[in-house]
Amino acid sequence: MVEGSMTQGAGQEPVVRTATLRDFRVPPYAQTPVPPQAQVAPPSSVPPRAPHPGNAVVGDEQPEGYTPTERDLPVIRRGDTVQVQTVAEPAPVPEDGLGPLFVVGDVHGYLDELLAALGEQGLIDADGNWAAGNARLWFLGDFTDRGPDGIGVIDLVMRLSAEAAAAGGYCKALMGNHELLLLGAKRFADTPVNSGAGTATFQAAWLLNGGQKTDMERLQDVHLQWMSRLDAVVEEDGHLLMHSDTTAYLDYGSTIEDVNDTITAILTRNDADECWDLFRKLTKRFAFRDEGGADAVRELMATYGGQRVVHGHSPIPYLLGEVGTEDGEDASGPVINGPHVYADGLAIAMDGGVTMAGKLLVVQLPLHA
Repeated sequence: MVEGSMTQGAGQEPVVRTATLRDFRVPPYAQTPVPPQAQVAPPSSVPPRAPHPGNAVVGDEQPEGYTPTERDLPVIRRGDTVQVQTVAEPAPVPEDGLGPLFVVGDVHGYLDELLAALGEQGLIDADGNWAAGNARLWFLGDFTDRGPDGIGVIDLVMRLSAEAAAAGGYCKALMGNHELLLLGAKRFADTPVNSGAGTATFQAAWLLNGGQKTDMERLQDVHLQWMSRLDAVVEEDGHLLMHSDTTAYLDYGSTIEDVNDTITAILTRNDADECWDLFRKLTKRFAFRDEGGADAVRELMATYGGQRVVHGHSPIPYLLGEVGTEDGEDASGPVINGPHVYADGLAIAMDGGVTMAGKLLVVQLPLHA
């Protein structure tokens, strides 16, 4: 396998400022139903994107375990990666008769872009309904925050799950760190938690990491129940699917079932500090990048199975050490056309960076170079 990508181009305790919604105004995005056409609206009609704060931290120091997305990350230069086109190869028909396997990277509230990307792959029709028969579709987490319509995204995924099941396929989703963040903000609000660098709150962390007031206003019990029951890791056709590019999943069990059961139990116990620790660990990133990255992937696969890890969480421009403007208007930024294959070909990054100058990725597996 050729490594490559489809890209172009303490001490005193810190003082924590308590954030309020008034400090983080967001555009008054309209609450609209699923558009009739699965395509992106013209630029003139698209509301301005909310700022992308990266993984901002609460307080004057970074809480233990945070790995913020900063512009001064070590740079991986273009010459360090082989630029090859990564395309889907014909997938063998599973013995159980299920159809082709697709994965979706981080959506972060960009409903129109999601509809367009699903439509391009023939997974939904022009009315936004499931059109892929017995195909299998996995979302890798992070449905909300930063973008305009996170609740609309969750509603779409929930509806497609029912429609796909009725057609003989399925549409499923994994737990992302932003689902944990939104759950924590709703359940615990300003309850202090031990962040490792002083006192923090889920509410402040959610706001600092792109939490949208409109999402919180529209959040219902059905959304909370759905998010709290999501699995964290699965294996499909030799692909180990997870949200975060971290080995922290190993802290929660030696099998996929153990990990998922442990995380569900943590969320069920509803302890603020325990939930914060889970959020903190699944916010770590870059475990598969740089020296030793391939070994980290192998450790996960030796424990949970699979021949490749497929993840979201870390936008491909950050993995490459090349960051365009956060509003997506810098034409000199990296152009993301597809997933990034790295770590000796053992890892596939699926967060195209829709919140910046990237693309919302929907890709059929397996890939080959």
